[in-house]
Amino acid sequence: MTTRLPAHLEISSLIRLADTHGGSAMVLAKGERDAGTILIVTMYRGRDAQLLERMPQMDGTRPFVATKKQDIENPHEFSEYLDRRRKQDPDIWILELDVEDAERFIALLPG
Repeated sequence: MTTRLPAHLEISSLIRLADTHGGSAMVLAKGERDAGTILIVTMYRGRDAQLLERMPQMDGTRPFVATKKQDIENPHEFSEYLDRRRKQDPDIWILELDVEDAERFIALLPG
């Protein structure tokens, strides 16, 4: 088993990585400093939001996997969902990344 990077350090590195790739990042919810779960909301120019969460795999890796997409017909439902998740787990981090190619960006992250 590998040692997990503290959540606040992982968040900081994601923010720097987004900046390096010409994007921007904003912490929407600040969770538990060392062991908080990290959710990532990706979008490009404020549109096409999707939620990514770490999903443990059988081989021991924990890649970020898309678990929810913003509904164009009901865009407020996405933010309401994030609010409910935050209320369920006050230790959760939610990081919004506005990057040009979210799938490529997420593929750069270690699993």
